[in-house]
Amino acid sequence: MNKTLVVLGGPTASGKTSVGIALAKHYRSVIISADSRQVYKETSIGTAVPTPEELAAVPHYFIQTKSLRDYYNASIYEHDVLQQLEVLFRKHDIVFMVGGTGLYINAVCFGIDDLPTIDPAIREDLAGLFIARGIDALREELKRTDPVTYARVDLSNHFRILKALEVTRQTGRPYSSFLTHRKKERNFAITRLALDLDREELYDRINRRVDDMIDRGLVEEVSQLAHFREKNAMKTVGYREIFSYLDRAVTLEEAIDLIKRNTRKYARKQLTWFRKDNLYPWFHPGQVEEMIALIDSRTGITAAGDGDGF
Repeated sequence: MNKTLVVLGGPTASGKTSVGIALAKHYRSVIISADSRQVYKETSIGTAVPTPEELAAVPHYFIQTKSLRDYYNASIYEHDVLQQLEVLFRKHDIVFMVGGTGLYINAVCFGIDDLPTIDPAIREDLAGLFIARGIDALREELKRTDPVTYARVDLSNHFRILKALEVTRQTGRPYSSFLTHRKKERNFAITRLALDLDREELYDRINRRVDDMIDRGLVEEVSQLAHFREKNAMKTVGYREIFSYLDRAVTLEEAIDLIKRNTRKYARKQLTWFRKDNLYPWFHPGQVEEMIALIDSRTGITAAGDGDGF
């Protein structure tokens, strides 16, 4: 346990990128991104990918490394990150994981139940069922094939239902039978930090970020990704609202207001996720020195003793 993964989490627009870079530079280390959307190479503006200058300041991993055409999930991410950590820990005593996708972070910290790769034909067939007969048809099949998941899942969320049905059809076993929730042991220590700001400051940062995305060409980015529209990554905040604008269902002003509102809602969900197990000490993004002091105290590693560069 002489190697440490330092996790920096928190809500969107809280300053994780800049703080993560400051910490990684202090320890002459690197950053693994824990953002389920920044992993896709076709997206940039709507996913708030770090700028070229930020990416050049510190080596980053899992930024724009996959295509929207690729099937990717938290289980695959866990496998990929653990492999990468084996390499990085040969040089660095501390590696930073920075992002707001709690499921991805927990997959690396605790492990995630291994789920099978889904045959595209099964995915397409279930998507066709949803389009033709609606969410009630999905609910009926789930209730019949996996009553345990049916009793637990959010029955208004067709993405969750589709995921469970895909696994069940692929394997012939209920999706619930794969969810053992057994914690996996890691051969490295984990230290956690999270960022938070008062609500007014966070919401102001969110609003300014959305305005900046529009100014940088978010509408053009989304319009160029229309052929990926049915991908899950395109059904997230920032993309679905602009698609509504391109469909002329809302005005651009209404779409921008919706992005801001839905991003604030998403930030609240992220805060709930990171707070639920009381594992994270919280810091304002301006408290970098205090974060360094905590890392030093928990790891016994200082910047001077950690490696000899990137």
